[in-house]
Amino acid sequence: MFAANARTRDPAARREFAESIVPTYGPAYENETRGWWVDSRDLLRASQEAEAAGLELLGSIHMHPDWHRIGPPRERAVVLSEHPTEMDQYVFTSTAWPLNVICYLERRGGVMYHALGAWAPPPLGQPKSGCRELPLLVSTVFREMEATA
Repeated sequence: MFAANARTRDPAARREFAESIVPTYGPAYENETRGWWVDSRDLLRASQEAEAAGLELLGSIHMHPDWHRIGPPRERAVVLSEHPTEMDQYVFTSTAWPLNVICYLERRGGVMYHALGAWAPPPLGQPKSGCRELPLLVSTVFREMEATA
């Protein structure tokens, strides 16, 4: 399920970025389109829909583009991949969801490539120990549509 970015309208999210995140993780996070913050209303809706369907919300998925190649020159210092950044570790620790998936997208020679990584947050009370990589198995099933006459 997709969610809106609370940074564009939630004063608490804006305040956390201004007071904690930007000073800690750098001026690149002054840009509201970086460091997406899920709108709490969307998160509640996702949880309720999952529960109604007999499912459990386990975590999140987000994307890392090859920003170090395509972003503004002043924001190219951090090379992104399917591995968590320091900001990701902060978010994963804060949410404490057991599963966090990062999809890294990179354009090379006009072709898009991707890599996936799955991560558990650092152990409780040990945020500096880093995220633990989780095994990730992706299964894709293609079914041909039967033509009806």
